[in-house]
Amino acid sequence: MKIHEYQAKELLRKFGVTTPRGIACFSVDEAVKAAEELGGPVWVVKAQIHAGGRGKGGGVKLARSMDEVKQLSGEIMGMQLKTHQTGPEGQQVRRLLIEEGADIQKEYYVAALTDRATQKVAMMASSEGGMDIEEVAAKTPEKIIKVFVDPLVGLTDAQAAELANGIGVPAGSLQQAVDTLKKLYTCYMETDASLAEINPLILEGNGNIKALDAKFNFDSNALYRHPEIVEYRDLDEEDADEVEASKYDLAYISLDGNIGCLVNGAGLAMATMDTIKLFGASPANFLDVGGGATTEKVTEAFKIMLKNPKVKGILVNIFGGIMRCDTIATGVVAAAKEVNLSVPLVVRMKGTNEDIGKKILAESGLPIISADSMAEAATKVVEAVK
Repeated sequence: MKIHEYQAKELLRKFGVTTPRGIACFSVDEAVKAAEELGGPVWVVKAQIHAGGRGKGGGVKLARSMDEVKQLSGEIMGMQLKTHQTGPEGQQVRRLLIEEGADIQKEYYVAALTDRATQKVAMMASSEGGMDIEEVAAKTPEKIIKVFVDPLVGLTDAQAAELANGIGVPAGSLQQAVDTLKKLYTCYMETDASLAEINPLILEGNGNIKALDAKFNFDSNALYRHPEIVEYRDLDEEDADEVEASKYDLAYISLDGNIGCLVNGAGLAMATMDTIKLFGASPANFLDVGGGATTEKVTEAFKIMLKNPKVKGILVNIFGGIMRCDTIATGVVAAAKEVNLSVPLVVRMKGTNEDIGKKILAESGLPIISADSMAEAATKVVEAVK
C-alpha cells in the first residue's frame, strides 16, 4: 500500500522528523486559504499522486503571490499528470499540498528498506538528493552508501554518523542528521513499512535538516495492525479492477497483454505468464485465486478479467493440491455461463480430482479447450487468439 506525500510527512512528524509546514487541499479555494494561513513570501504547489517525478511532469510549481497560488493550483488540480512512474496514461490530480518555501543549500537522499538477502534493514543515503535513485545507482553507484541494521539492535549512532559523514553533511548539522536518520528508522520499523524514503532531505541555510519530500510503501500483510494507516488509503490512486479483486481475496494485477490468466498459486501464475510469452503472446493480468477458491471467486475473477477490452482469450491453469480441480471446474463453467463468455477459453488442470474436473468441463456444453501440459495450454490459447 502507498500513501501521499502529505500523509507520509504526517507520519514522519509523529516520529519527530522535521518537515516544512504544509496543508493538504482538495480545491483551488482551499489552496488559496492554505497559503494565506501559512503566510510568507513563497509557497510550493505540489500535486499529490502515488508516483515520483512529479516536478518533471509539471506537478510541482513555485508561487510568489496569492494570484500565482490560485493560478498554479487551478492548472495542477485536475490535470492528467504524466511521469516516468505513471505510464503514458498519467494520473489525475485530485489533491494538492500547499507548502511553505525552503532555503535549500544542499539536497540528500535517505531511505530505509528491507534487504531480504541479509535479513536486515538497509539504510541508504546519497549526496545526490532530488534525483531518481535508480539513475544515481546506474551512473554513479559509488555515491550511494549503505549500512545494514540488525532489527534486534536498531540503527546505532555510529551507523547513522557513517551515513551522514559519507554524504557530506557539515559538522555543524551532523547531530541533526544522525537524529533524523534514527527517527526515520524507528518510523519505518513501527509502521511496518517496506520502504520509507526522504528525497530530498535538505540542508537549509541556517544549518537545519528537513524532510522536503517523503514516500512510504507498507507491507499489506501487516496493515491489520495499523488501522490508522489504512485510513490513508486513496482508492482513486489504485487500479479499479485491482481494488475490486481485493474484495474477493483475489491477487490481481493488470498488465498490457491479451491473454487473461486465472491460476492458483503465485509461483505457478508467474510460470504461466512466462510460458505465454514464450509461445508468442503476452499476459493481460496476473491473477492468483489462491488455495480456497469458490465458485463465486472464480466468477468474479472472470468478470474482472473480461472488463479489460484487450483480453482476447483466457487461460486457466490449475494445480490441484489444496485446491481441488472439480471445484475450479464447477466455478469455470458457472462463470463462463454467467458472463456469456465470448472469447476462447483454454483450461489445463492437474492434481486432486483432476478426472472429475475434466468431466465437468466436457459435459458443460461449452466450447472449452482442454490441455494436459502448460506448453500445450499456452500453444492452444495463442493459436485460438490468432
